[in-house]
Amino acid sequence: MSRISPGQVVWFEIGTTTPEAITGFYAPLLGWSFEVDPDSSIDGRTYTRILASGAPWPMGAIQQGDTGEEAINLSILSTDVHADVDKLTELGATVVVPATPVGDVTVFVRLKDPRGSLFSLFSQTTSARFEQRIAGTEEYMQEAAFTPKAGSMDGFEIGTTDVQATIDFYTQGFGWRFEQDDAGGEVPSLAVFGPGAEYPSGLLWDHSGEHRGAVDYVMPTFLVTDMAATAAAAQEKGARVEHQPRSTPGGPARARIRDPHGNRFGLLTRPTTH
Repeated sequence: MSRISPGQVVWFEIGTTTPEAITGFYAPLLGWSFEVDPDSSIDGRTYTRILASGAPWPMGAIQQGDTGEEAINLSILSTDVHADVDKLTELGATVVVPATPVGDVTVFVRLKDPRGSLFSLFSQTTSARFEQRIAGTEEYMQEAAFTPKAGSMDGFEIGTTDVQATIDFYTQGFGWRFEQDDAGGEVPSLAVFGPGAEYPSGLLWDHSGEHRGAVDYVMPTFLVTDMAATAAAAQEKGARVEHQPRSTPGGPARARIRDPHGNRFGLLTRPTTH
């Protein structure tokens, strides 16, 4: 099954009123570069694509000024945005930004899940420009699966204080499945599989047993080569390490960070193979 298919997480966005501050934080930290998308930059607001170092295609974007708050969210491909919005709101989601056309390329909508975490949908269309972008993203993701680049998006994480409610929403809404995983060590975790996927693309952390500081969130995770150095550099730039690096024997190390604007993102370092 294609990694770029309905129900799959294929993009992420950072909503902000100060895109220069976002680029200034992430460019030196994760080696990102940026390009303005002329199709989506309107009314004096910019939509800026994000590229990992050495990557030929973008993996996400900075969206200026339409969210009303600083925010980061995952984007999920949809065959019919309006029908999915109806289904998701019946399951308890709320609409933050209504379904909005972007020229003839796509339609997007931003929502919050029942736990208050942001995500967005964008539609699959027959536009030649959409097909070109999807083909490019598919090519990049296939390459990244074999040779992941530092700074690239490497899956996502969900943190929840109500595991069953979260599983029910994403299973019924998108056809995801959840399987027991040992990545969390002392913190229970589940691997997240997109519809029909053979391999997991995300991880769910069970925070229901935490009595202090437990939060619900959905966030992208980015690959780094030196976890300690990257976390320290983020702190020097005004971020907060919300969860210090943790790992299991033979597994990846993970950390959770809040950037200076409060956006959560994850860091991941894969174990070296010999």
